[in-house]
Amino acid sequence: MLELRDVTKEFRIGAFGGRSVTAVKDVSFEVVPGEVVSLIGESGSGKSTIGRLILGLNAATSGSITFEGLPVRAGKEYYRRIQGIFQDPFSSFNPVFKADRVFAMIKESYFPAAPAPEWAERVEAALRDVRLNPGQVLGKYPHQLSGGQLQRLLIARALLLDIKLLVADEITSMLDASTRIDVLNLLAELKIRGLGVLYITHDLSLGNYLAERTVVLRRGSVVEMGPTERVFGDPLHPYTRELLSAVPRLHEAWDDAVPVDVCRYHEQGASGGLLEAEPGHFVACARLATC
Repeated sequence: MLELRDVTKEFRIGAFGGRSVTAVKDVSFEVVPGEVVSLIGESGSGKSTIGRLILGLNAATSGSITFEGLPVRAGKEYYRRIQGIFQDPFSSFNPVFKADRVFAMIKESYFPAAPAPEWAERVEAALRDVRLNPGQVLGKYPHQLSGGQLQRLLIARALLLDIKLLVADEITSMLDASTRIDVLNLLAELKIRGLGVLYITHDLSLGNYLAERTVVLRRGSVVEMGPTERVFGDPLHPYTRELLSAVPRLHEAWDDAVPVDVCRYHEQGASGGLLEAEPGHFVACARLATC
C-alpha cells in the first residue's frame, strides 16, 4: 500500500541556504493494509520528517514514495485516503472555535451535498467508534476537553473519510498512562478493520505492544528492520541494543548494551544497503558511524 524506496531528504540551512543537512538518508520500507509499522528512534533521528514526506507536507530530495502504486501528490484526493495525527492534540485545534468544527470542515471539503441529519448520524457513529460519547464532546471548546478526547476526535475525523493509512506521529506522548493505552487499543481495533498505521514513536514499549513490524532509525538511516518480536527479541545492531538497554526495568540495575563482537553485515559479505540476516530481518553495518 505504502512504499518508500531510497528516500533522502536534505534541508538547506544558513543565512543564504549555502549549507545543507541530511535529515533522512536512503530510507526504504513499506506498510501493507491491516498492519502497524513502528518507526522508532531518538529525537532528531528523522522520524517526523519521514511522516511529513509521506503526508506530502515536504518533498523528498531523492528516492520515491508511492501510495497504492502512485507517487505521493498532496491534495484533496490524496488526503481522502491518508491522514496524519500529530503529537500535540491541543495545537491541532483553533481555541476560538468549538472542537467539532473539524467535522464541519470535512463536510465542506468532501461531502458538501450530504444532508445535515445524515451527516450528524455519521459524525455520531464515528465518535462512538472511537469510544466517545457525542453528548460529552460535541459543542465543546478544546480547553473543555482532555488531551485523550481531542486525539480521539482527530481519529474520528480521519474515519469520516474512510482512510486507508494513518500516520500517527507521537500521538500518545502527551497523554496520561490510562488514556494512552485506550488510544493504542483503538489503533489496534482499527488495524483489524484493515487500516494501515505508521506509528512514529521513541517509546519502545509502546512500539513493541502495537506493531507487527519495526523500523529503527539512527541519524536518518535505517539500522534495523523486521518483525517486532525479532527486532526486540534478538536485536542485531548495537544501536538497537543500546535503545533496549536504556528501557528501565523493575528490580534490575541498568547495564550497558551488549556489544556486537562480529559485524554480521561484513561477516556475510554485504557491501551496501541493508543485509537480510534472517528472513525478513534486516540490519545495517554495525560500524555504521565509521563505514
